[in-house]
Amino acid sequence: MSEREFQVCTNCVMDTTDSNIVFDDKGVCDHCNTFYRDIQPNWNTDEKGAAEIKAAVEKIKKEGKGKDFDCIMGMSGGIDSSYLLYLAVKELGLRPLVFHVDAGWNSQEAVNNIERMVDQLGLDLYTEVIDWEEMKDLQLAYFKAGVSNTDTPQDHSFFATMYKFANDHNVKYILTGGNYSTECVRNPLEWMYYQSDSIQLKDIYKQFGTGKLKNFPITNILWHKVFLPYVKGIKLIRPLDFMEYDKEAATQFLVDEFGYQRYPQKHFESRFTKFYEAYWLTEKFGFDTRKVQYASLILTGQMTRDEALEKLKAPAYNPETIKDEFEYIATKLGISVEELQGYMDAPNRKNSEFKSQESIYSLGAKVMRMIGLEKGGKR
Repeated sequence: MSEREFQVCTNCVMDTTDSNIVFDDKGVCDHCNTFYRDIQPNWNTDEKGAAEIKAAVEKIKKEGKGKDFDCIMGMSGGIDSSYLLYLAVKELGLRPLVFHVDAGWNSQEAVNNIERMVDQLGLDLYTEVIDWEEMKDLQLAYFKAGVSNTDTPQDHSFFATMYKFANDHNVKYILTGGNYSTECVRNPLEWMYYQSDSIQLKDIYKQFGTGKLKNFPITNILWHKVFLPYVKGIKLIRPLDFMEYDKEAATQFLVDEFGYQRYPQKHFESRFTKFYEAYWLTEKFGFDTRKVQYASLILTGQMTRDEALEKLKAPAYNPETIKDEFEYIATKLGISVEELQGYMDAPNRKNSEFKSQESIYSLGAKVMRMIGLEKGGKR
């Protein structure tokens, strides 16, 4: 069977490194067509969106009256969550508890940004620290497994911890910086498999881990997608989807008002994610997440296709510092550079080679789209 001829979308920058990408007769990819067909017509950032978020905010305030905080907000130090924190307090008048999960990989910039935002807005910060030995062992298990989604342990711990806190403390509203403006195109499933698949996480750890996950927070899709929202009434709200959100304008605002420190790329507030997305994923698997990020910005009018193509000519990582970063990751994980290089050189494996809940995800996505609760792009 011959290899597929390389092709780039004529509208965005997604290409055949997404092996399931489909192009129409004009060379426009299905990521773009999904946006134009499913997301854009149902995405209200005008008066209708303002009315929707106003109604939600009034409900949050009413139910939070007399409590120390009326909602919780996950804070990574990234631009989306940081700007949302400002909006929640200054524009929407909410009283969020700032919730941060420390998985051991915070960059100094992220630490500084979180401290600046929290202090200047006069908020309380709650930090949950993940058991480092278990996190380290689980991340090494993913390296050994040879799958592409090596960052799953961090992502899984983030939302598992926040959902657990909301459930334990009877918090009904969680604010998230997730948004269509910068994330209307999703990473293909072969690039980043579902981070919340607890069956696969446990299977990979059983095969390649060295101990037991006694303290690591584990969630599963039925618990946080069905039980918590529909039985416990815990709602996840994405305020940025109800208003105009320009990433560059928001970033510059935070720089001017809070002394916010920029990151070279989305998700680089984590040292591990920076290494993983900029180097590991691109060099070992050929998947460049900037294509997804830039495609989203192109579709929402925040970047031109020519600008994106020009940026993609340079590697996502800094060739002058990657050796030091490689050594940093190995040292922090307690292994030699040679061992980490061995994982880099080992054969790549697919997520389908391990136990999973993929059938549940697929069924759930179909049902959510049928009833109008899911407008997101394909994966």
